[in-house]
Amino acid sequence: EVQLVESGGGLVQAGGSLRLSCAVSGFTSGDYAIAWFRQAPGKEREGVSCISSKHERTRYANSVKGRATISIDSAKNTAFLQMNSLKSEDTGVYYCAAVEFPTLLLLRLWASARAFDYWGQGIQVTVSS
Repeated sequence: EVQLVESGGGLVQAGGSLRLSCAVSGFTSGDYAIAWFRQAPGKEREGVSCISSKHERTRYANSVKGRATISIDSAKNTAFLQMNSLKSEDTGVYYCAAVEFPTLLLLRLWASARAFDYWGQGIQVTVSS
């Protein structure tokens, strides 16, 4: 069974930084994609970033470009989302999602979220202004 567990959230001051972690278990191959989504109250779910393990292709939402970096530690089966210069608009519940054997099409349409088979429970990130 594939499981994703997020950690690293919490309360951060505007302008500060945090690093979210997504521990993944259950994959039988090293070919997968991990994405981060977030949702604030009253807003639609938004794709934040995505990375493929095999080719290390990365994608970022325009709202976080230049402030976020996604990475994978394959030895630890963990994906990270480093966010700097945090804004109050970054507040929300962050979800980690994963899919095995991602295609180029999936990576192009990752923000729609429909291609991801597995999801974490979500973790709160609050940025104080």
